[in-house]
Amino acid sequence: MSALALTSASLFGLCGAALVGIGLFCIVSHPDLLRRIIGFNILGAGIFLVFGAVARRGAAMGLGGDPVPQAMVITGIVVAFAATALAVALLRRLASLTGSATLDAAAPATPPPRSDT
Repeated sequence: MSALALTSASLFGLCGAALVGIGLFCIVSHPDLLRRIIGFNILGAGIFLVFGAVARRGAAMGLGGDPVPQAMVITGIVVAFAATALAVALLRRLASLTGSATLDAAAPATPPPRSDT
């Protein structure tokens, strides 16, 4: 029986693929918007790991290290953080207006009375 040798780049790639699968499952299966936002963040982290693993494998084959994938991952992390902050702010506004933070059809149709008037 041959032993399976995993390099660090392969391990990072497999972990990234697992995170992408978990994130997609959270986005598709949960009606709660906060869980979808968290699933989106998990999906993004998996994509960043896969992208970093692909860049690492290219450098491991004797090619020079390319700083472009690293810069793209760092930029992606910043953009994902900003998108998460915007999504949470919109979710809080939706919850304050409707009293519900889900996309479920059984959510109340009439908004609760506003306390600031």
